[in-house]
Amino acid sequence: MIRRVLCATLLFTAAALGCSSDDSNPDQSTAPLTADDGLSFFVTSQTSMTGNLGGLSGADEICGKLATAVGAGAKTWRTYLSTDTENARDRIGKGPWFNANRVKLADDIDALHSIPSGNADLFIDEHGNKIPGQWAPPPTDGSMALIQHDIMTGSTAQGTVQPNDDMGRNATCSNWTSAGTDAFAWVGHSDGMGPMMSTMAPYNSWNSSHANQDCSNTAPRGGSGRIYCFATSR
Repeated sequence: MIRRVLCATLLFTAAALGCSSDDSNPDQSTAPLTADDGLSFFVTSQTSMTGNLGGLSGADEICGKLATAVGAGAKTWRTYLSTDTENARDRIGKGPWFNANRVKLADDIDALHSIPSGNADLFIDEHGNKIPGQWAPPPTDGSMALIQHDIMTGSTAQGTVQPNDDMGRNATCSNWTSAGTDAFAWVGHSDGMGPMMSTMAPYNSWNSSHANQDCSNTAPRGGSGRIYCFATSR
């Protein structure tokens, strides 16, 4: 009897204080993440020479490892990548999401996919650094070597899987397991700019701008094999 009374008292006290049994764990909490929860979105500082990320699980692990290194590993992290069986928009939670500077990226999925353009100050890495892009002075040798704004997504502008091209090649590096020339990665521009700093569609899109060369080398056309990472909220 005493034990039942004590449990009831504890539950009442927790409710009165606005607590819940899972609020201390962002992975299980039903409350949306806020700026006070810290980092919940970033572009990876880690790069990949090829499109082989170890599949979605390998890419998610990259996100989790980088988040942990900056003290944000308690959340569940998912990469924004589409595959033949899963769309990027369906795997990143409900939002809202905040970058390393605690600036809001978007309130929810619809707002995320309504962002009109990439933005070098918004789409930053987990340390708060800009991704090398066309906002910076152009390389003195006239090359694209210093531009790394191509972020792999495999997605359309609405976050669904990008269709195969006319030659039947898929746009997801064979579900992010290929380092070959027979597939490619569809990319977005973190800085919202294309050739000659063009801000015309589709070059301004953060998630769906163009195809990279192929999965054997992510550098040509302005890439370095970076991905987007989102913390899920439930």
